[in-house]
Amino acid sequence: MTIKNKHTRILIFLVCIILGFMITMQLKSHQRYQTVSVQRVEDLTVRLKEVQADRDKLTKELNEYRAGRISGAAQKEMDEMKARAGETVMEGKGIILTIDDSKQAAKAGENKSLYIIHDEDLLRVVNELRAAGAEAISLNGQRLIGSSEIRCVGPTVLVNERRLAAPFVISAIGNPQTLESALKLRGGVLENFKFWGILADVVQSDKVRVPAYKGDRRFEFAKVVSETGNNETDGDKKKEEETNAAKRSGNEENSRKNNTGGAK
Repeated sequence: MTIKNKHTRILIFLVCIILGFMITMQLKSHQRYQTVSVQRVEDLTVRLKEVQADRDKLTKELNEYRAGRISGAAQKEMDEMKARAGETVMEGKGIILTIDDSKQAAKAGENKSLYIIHDEDLLRVVNELRAAGAEAISLNGQRLIGSSEIRCVGPTVLVNERRLAAPFVISAIGNPQTLESALKLRGGVLENFKFWGILADVVQSDKVRVPAYKGDRRFEFAKVVSETGNNETDGDKKKEEETNAAKRSGNEENSRKNNTGGAK
């Protein structure tokens, strides 16, 4: 073997060693990169699940919040409607008016009934208070609403189907000064009472309490009418449609039977 061939072999051997080393390093680097990439994917997957869980939780809380707001608004509207209908106890500034039959003796030839309080007297007082902006009114503890009756029954006055007798205490919530001024107008209701000696005392108060209406609200003749003007309910319509469908089906069946019979 010549020296030249020997050197060539040594050189080839060294090159192979270097190439082997480089390939080994490249493989290790690639494996390390793959390991890092897999770990990164796993970390991102876990984080994604956490974010999705947070999102679902926030969505649920948002829906509950919205439902609560709607429920709260509906409840508030219902409370206002009940208050307007007189179904809740009310309290606020206003006046308390106490009126009693006259203590004066009727003069000869005069009608004694002129010296006592009648239903029309109470109605005048109530109408004056409502016109003056009273928001809630009660008469001897009876809440007055649109359907409350005030009429004489013998020596008593019937209010919400209850017999009341003098003295009458009328509680009204509203601007105290305005309510009192409305009753004391020149030529007004209290001045007329004074002429006949009927006792009347008005007291302004920062805390007037008016009870809730406790009477019956059922309607005997009136029915709720829909916005379209038809008081027929959806249930009635459905029943009518089912009845008509059954009739049509029966007619078709009879027609088929008749046709079959004719063919025979």
